[in-house]
Amino acid sequence: MSSLGQIVAGIAHEINNPVSFIHGNLRYLDQYTQTILHLIQLYHQYFPHPPTEIQTELDALDIDFIKEDFHKILHSMNVGTTRIKDIVLSLRNFYRMDESELKAVDIHEGIDSTLLILSHRFKATSSRPEILIIKDYKLLPKVECYAGQLNQVFMNILANAIDAIDEQNVKKNSKQVESSLSKITIRTSRVNEYIEIAIGDNGCGICKSIQGQIFNPFFTTKPIGKGTGMGLSISYQIICDQHHGQLNCSSSPGKPTEFIIQIPIQQKMGDGK
Repeated sequence: MSSLGQIVAGIAHEINNPVSFIHGNLRYLDQYTQTILHLIQLYHQYFPHPPTEIQTELDALDIDFIKEDFHKILHSMNVGTTRIKDIVLSLRNFYRMDESELKAVDIHEGIDSTLLILSHRFKATSSRPEILIIKDYKLLPKVECYAGQLNQVFMNILANAIDAIDEQNVKKNSKQVESSLSKITIRTSRVNEYIEIAIGDNGCGICKSIQGQIFNPFFTTKPIGKGTGMGLSISYQIICDQHHGQLNCSSSPGKPTEFIIQIPIQQKMGDGK
């Protein structure tokens, strides 16, 4: 995980530099374009009857369409580069390679970074509509934690929630899928000296008979070829052993599943690795 984080952080840094250059220059490109278009407009105002050769070229170019479409292109490029910068920032926040020690961080920032990294999996597919993300964030203090490890827990639980929703929709016919609402809810709150993060989904649910095993190493409900496990054993170690908190699950077949994380706002001296 550490090696992967270093690789991703390095790639993110290399991507960020050229994208920042492009993003920063789009503003000047827009300004220069406006200046040139204004100059063309002035020429047209004071020379309304240009020579035949110029008029033919103007008619062929459809200058009005170019002016309108150019603004749209610049806007799209700005949106695109902004999204790349957001993704790069999310990758850096997710791995937190510069924060290997306990540090007080904004938990919501970690959750949002994870959601952005997973955003492609929330989009509609041939077997289901888009998964809606419903956030209910309460005002929280900064939490002393190993941020990269905690983000990995969010990643594991959210990825499993997506898989559960996909599995549920496979069992439905097309009309049932279209009429159903696929959603993941994320709630945060403060409970005394702990913060609580509850991540729920309306997927296929987990049988009571196996709920006691889901945090065991190598245990999985996924078929062969769908990964080595659900990552819940590692998540349990991170929350309970590394952060002295609790990780619990509430679920039953066909009912919403909810994983509840509780970690102390401040770690006691001497706790941790």
